[in-house]
This record gives sequence, C-alpha cells and structure tokens, in this order.
Amino acid sequence: MPTRTAGLIELTAAVQDYAKAIYEVESRAGVASTNALAERLGVRPASVSGMLRKLDALGLVVHERYRGVRLTDSGRKVALEVLRHHRLLELYLAESLGMGWDEVDAEAERLEHVISEELEEAIAAKLGHPTRDPHGDPIPDRELLIVDVENCSLDELEPGDSGTFVRVSDSDPAMLRFLAERGIAPGSTFELIEKQPFDGPLFVRFDEAVHVLGAVLARAMRVTIAEQH
Repeated sequence: MPTRTAGLIELTAAVQDYAKAIYEVESRAGVASTNALAERLGVRPASVSGMLRKLDALGLVVHERYRGVRLTDSGRKVALEVLRHHRLLELYLAESLGMGWDEVDAEAERLEHVISEELEEAIAAKLGHPTRDPHGDPIPDRELLIVDVENCSLDELEPGDSGTFVRVSDSDPAMLRFLAERGIAPGSTFELIEKQPFDGPLFVRFDEAVHVLGAVLARAMRVTIAEQH
C-alpha cells in the first residue's frame, strides 16, 4: 500500500509549491485567482496559468469561471502533506537546532519536498506531536486533519480589547525579528491601550511593557479575543 509521502514524491516540487500556495490563498479568499497566486509565488500570471493547466490535468484543481481555482480532495491532500512537512521542519529547526523563527521558513522550503514519511514521523515524535509551528500556524496531523482557532487581526480591535496573540505570517523575516526582539511570540497575552486614526500606530501592552506597533504589523498579527465580563 503506497504511503502518503510516496505519492508526494511522484509530484514535482513546483506542483507541490503551487498546491500549497493555492491552499493558503483559498483559505483566505475562498478561491485562488491567477493574480493572487502570481503575487504570492513571485511569478508572472502567464506562468501561473500554464501551471494551473498542469494541475488541472493531474486532477488537483478545478476551475471556477472568471474567479480562479479550488483544490480538489486530491489537491488538498497534497497541500496538507507539504504543509505538515514544512511546519514540522520549522519547529524542529527552531526548537532542536536553535534557529531563529525568522530563519526557519527558507530552510523548511528547501527540505519539505524530500523528507520521507519515516523522518516526518520521527520529527513529530521528537517534538511531542505538536499542533503549532513557531509562527503559530496549525500543523496538520498524520491523518492530514488541520484544526485552527477562530481569530482576527490585531488591527480589527478597539482600545480596551484584550486577548492572546496566536499567529503571524512568516513571509517577512524583518517583521519576525522586530517581534522577537521585544519578546512577543504566539501565546503572548495583550491589551490594546490606544489606536491612532488614519492607519496610525497601535499602543499594545504585552506583559508589563507597552509597545508601539505599526498598522501593517498589526494587520499581520492574528489574535483571539478574551471573553468580556
């Protein structure tokens, strides 16, 4: 009986990267448009169109007229398997090798296509079968089930709101370094003290310190809100 990873190895790294990108865009927008994929992958829309035709032929996507593509069940499995590899590798590099959370994404990108199912499971066991990567993103389990908590961006809150910082995009290493230097990481609790108008900065208390966070960063930070009593 073929393993999940054995099936993954039959696909090129480019196909796997596209499946992962489609999953991530689709998770936010409901469907993945050519332009959104081109922006995420840093390629021309014409290149995206060509690859989407290949994914369609492989049965990994279906087209929605004038909108974009969605992953099929087979495509979703490919995407989630790559995400499991990627996020386990990120956590292993951070926890076992001491790499910064701003460094692990690039290394995991290089390794995610080549690790075996046996190594995947060994890493998961070594880490105690974790459910979150260093950036707070959920890790699919061995059955490729993925569970996330309801969250919103920090920028959506109003002064007086409080909660927990749960995740942040790993696409901007400088942003991650900024947070790390201030001791802010997923799991940190906060209170929004002040919010300046016209896309101005937010003043947010983490522990006993108040930090000034720009609107771009606040939009990238995902949080859960504490119940109001």
